[in-house]
Amino acid sequence: MTAATVNTPLAPARRLGVGAGLRHTLTLAWRSLVQIKHNPMELLDLSIQPVMFVLLFTYVFGTAISGSPGEYLTFALPGIIVQNALFATMTTGFGLNTDLTKGVFDRLRALPIARWSPLAGRILADTVKQAWSVSLLIGVGAILGFRLGNGLLGLLGAFALLLAFSLAAAWISVLVGVLVSEPDKVQIFGFTVIFPLTFTSNVFVPTDRMPGWLQHWVEVNPVTILADALRGLLVGGPVVGPAIQAMIWAVVLAAVFAPLAVRALRRRV
Repeated sequence: MTAATVNTPLAPARRLGVGAGLRHTLTLAWRSLVQIKHNPMELLDLSIQPVMFVLLFTYVFGTAISGSPGEYLTFALPGIIVQNALFATMTTGFGLNTDLTKGVFDRLRALPIARWSPLAGRILADTVKQAWSVSLLIGVGAILGFRLGNGLLGLLGAFALLLAFSLAAAWISVLVGVLVSEPDKVQIFGFTVIFPLTFTSNVFVPTDRMPGWLQHWVEVNPVTILADALRGLLVGGPVVGPAIQAMIWAVVLAAVFAPLAVRALRRRV
């Protein structure tokens, strides 16, 4: 006697709401942050290197460029914060590529979670790391004599502008992290592109101290524009013009690289 087998059609997968997706994003962001406990070098890269830049440039070049280390610190610290934020965006692509090459991303996507939460969780975690790095630099700068010219409001505005620009620029890192085969290649891209971009800006040296042919590029360099906006917010000076230009750059970067990154990620996974 054989029992009859009835093939019951599977119920369609339930679509996850935005609230569930946000919870998944927060959980995965926390996962990325907790990993720092097992890999503290990840946080040290965002802590020691920027502090070294502040100390070395302030006390080695400060007198030669601005007359005194204190005056140079007032000029250079906002620019160093910008440079560090741009380098920190590379950690998003590095971490994403690591998850892709080791199969972690595939295992996450196999879970009943929102499809966009693994990437969103990675970006959110790196944004928290960005905030830590900026806070550290402001704190070290205060110890060395840096003083805020616009108080708490200017500081909050600088945080908001920098994090918004970093989120937009991070899509470049995401695209590179999806396209390359090894995490180290993401770092190579960062040093190849970001290093010349920051050193051909007014992050470390005022524009009028540079050769005339270079000044034309420095003035339109997005790193210069963002550094000028942060100087205005943290120290004093023009704010509206540089901030609007920086946000325009952020919108352009996000509009160009976010769709390319998402398309490349869908093809890879």
